[in-house]
Amino acid sequence: TVMSLNPAIPADIPAMLGASAALRLSGIPFAGPIGAARVGYCNGEYLLNPSPKALETSDLELVVAGTADAVLMVESEAKMLSEDIMLGAVVYGHEQMQIAINAINELAAEVGSPAWDWSAPATDTELVSSISAQCEADLVEAFQIADKMERHDRIEAIQAAMKTKLLPAEGATGPSEDLLKTEFKNLEKKVVRGRILDGQPRIDGRDLTTVRPISVRVGVLPRAHGSALFTRGETQAIVVATLGTERDSQIIDAVAGEYKDAFLFHYNFPPYSVGETGMMGSPKRREIGHGRLAKRGVKATLPKMEDFPYVIRCVSEITESNGSSSMATVCGSSLALMDAGVPVSAPVA
Repeated sequence: TVMSLNPAIPADIPAMLGASAALRLSGIPFAGPIGAARVGYCNGEYLLNPSPKALETSDLELVVAGTADAVLMVESEAKMLSEDIMLGAVVYGHEQMQIAINAINELAAEVGSPAWDWSAPATDTELVSSISAQCEADLVEAFQIADKMERHDRIEAIQAAMKTKLLPAEGATGPSEDLLKTEFKNLEKKVVRGRILDGQPRIDGRDLTTVRPISVRVGVLPRAHGSALFTRGETQAIVVATLGTERDSQIIDAVAGEYKDAFLFHYNFPPYSVGETGMMGSPKRREIGHGRLAKRGVKATLPKMEDFPYVIRCVSEITESNGSSSMATVCGSSLALMDAGVPVSAPVA
C-alpha cells in the first residue's frame, strides 16, 4: 500500500525493495535479498531511477530486478536502441542495485529474525523411479506428435494409466493423486528439457531458428479505419485500429495525478481461442498485462500528437493460440496502424 507519494519518485521500485527487505528480515526461506532499479538513457548516458519528467525525454525506460549475482527480471520499452545499449542498461541497473542489496543485508544483520529451521519435503525416489519406468518412454513418443490436441490427448492417457496403476485402493496407504500429478509434470519437464539440451528438433519438427509459417492480410474489415489478420502457425490475431479526436482521449486517474492517454490498446483472449469454454466478461489480469506489453511494443513508433492530432485505439482479438499471442498482437497492431494511415516511424515485429 502506498502511504505517501512524491510524484517525482514512482512507487514501484521502493515497493520492490521494501518487499525484499521485509522477507529478508522475517527469516522466511528466501533466496534473496533482491534489488531493483529503473534505467533511462539520454544524450548517451544512463540515468538511474529517473523521474517521470526525465523519462519524457529518455530514449529508454527499463526496470531490472536481481540478486547480488544474477538478473531475475527485465521489462523495458525503448526508441529503437542498439542491442549493446540495451545490454549495457541491464548491466548498469544490476550494478547500481547492489547498494540496496548491501543495505538490506546490513539491516538484517542488525535486526533480522533468525532463519527458519526448514527443509523441503524429501523426494520419494522410489515413486519417481516407478513413474519414470512406466511413463518416460511413452512421453518421449508423445512429445514427437506435432498436432497439439492429439499430443495433449496422448499425454492425458499416459497420466491416467499411471494413476490407475499407482493410486492406492480406498483406505490403503500410498501416494496421493496430487503427488502423482506433480511427479508426472516433473517427468514431462525432464523429457522436454532433455530434448532441447540434446539439440533435437522442436515438437513440431522445426529446428531452433525456424519460425512457424506466417501469413498476413490487411484491410480485412472494410469499414474499420485499419485492420490486419496476422497468423503464425496456430496463433491468430485480428487487430483493429481506429482513429478519433482529442476529445476521445482516455482520462487516467493515477496515484500521481490525472492525465490523458491518446493511445488506447486492448487485448482480448476469449476461451474458445484455446478450445475451452468459459465466461466472457471484464478483462482479466493476463489480458490487461498482455495489452500493456503490446502497447509498449509499438508506442515508440507512433507520431507525436502535434504531428498527427488523432487519438488511436487498437483492439486485438485472439481467435486461436498456440504460441505467443502477445507478440502476434504486436505484429498485427503495427500492420493495422499502417493500414489506418498512421505515419509510424517503422514497422514492428
